[in-house]
Amino acid sequence: MIEQTQSAYSIEQAAGIVGAVKAQVAKAVVGQGVVIEQILLALVAAGHVLVEGVPGLGKTLLARAVAKTFEGRFTRIQFTPDLMPTDITGHVIYDIKQEEFKLHRGPIFTHLLLADEINRAPAKTQSALLEVMQERQVSIEGRPLSVPSPFMAIATQNPIEQEGTYPLPEAQVDRFLLKVLIDYPSDSEEIELVGAVTGGRVGDVLDVSEVEPIIGADDVLKLQRAAANVRLDDEVAAYAVRLARATREWPGARFGAGPRGGIALVRAGRASALLNGREFVIPDDLKTVAKPVLRHRLVLEPEAELDGQTPDHLLDGLLEQVEAPRR
Repeated sequence: MIEQTQSAYSIEQAAGIVGAVKAQVAKAVVGQGVVIEQILLALVAAGHVLVEGVPGLGKTLLARAVAKTFEGRFTRIQFTPDLMPTDITGHVIYDIKQEEFKLHRGPIFTHLLLADEINRAPAKTQSALLEVMQERQVSIEGRPLSVPSPFMAIATQNPIEQEGTYPLPEAQVDRFLLKVLIDYPSDSEEIELVGAVTGGRVGDVLDVSEVEPIIGADDVLKLQRAAANVRLDDEVAAYAVRLARATREWPGARFGAGPRGGIALVRAGRASALLNGREFVIPDDLKTVAKPVLRHRLVLEPEAELDGQTPDHLLDGLLEQVEAPRR
């Protein structure tokens, strides 16, 4: 465990801690360095992540490895068509022996929540996450209850299998700070992965035994405060707004990012600066996070989809043409 201090972490200290966490996660997850960094960026920015990728790429393993690096509570919910909202949030039941109502808290009362295959559950169940993702609280029988702090949701979904799935409502998608795309590993990484999983092990159980907890929940809060205090020049803030506003009028985009998109760019940009050991945000920080921040906030025109366009294609052109501050 990293020794805790009463004062906030300096940028240098924070960057070193995040680097140490990344090294621990890499003990369980082969490759996927960019994906690991984006997950940690969201953690530092106090945001939630939607991870999209085909089955078998280690989405669940990644979430478990991140959870194990800090001594917090980790909960995994397997979303299925018959999952009810109360299965997530909890409920109140009447205890006959005690002759009183008792509150049973659901698995959402945790530090790190893995919502596995979130699009397997209908919209009513998906919406059970809306309040907690935005307000860090859950209402049960009209009573607001705070979840532990820090709280982070990592949701996964499969992009290729549509049968028996329910697309996430736009309002909920917008609550995710980042949408991270996880792809197949490289040739060398896949060889290393196969060797690691099959070497002396029975079955293919997800192994995070080598990952060590090195920070506590309070340390995560200090990292988040350090990121929130990273300096942001007015011109860089205006650049974030220009990027978000440009998505609303960009050719091929039916709908673009709302004001929450610009806010998310700034939050993620500050976290990016911290991860790089800088006390201030530069335009390149915003460019680095623009795709994971904005791709899920874009809705394409049908014609653009038929032409094979993706949100990332549109964002490539947008980043080239929207002028960035030169200093």
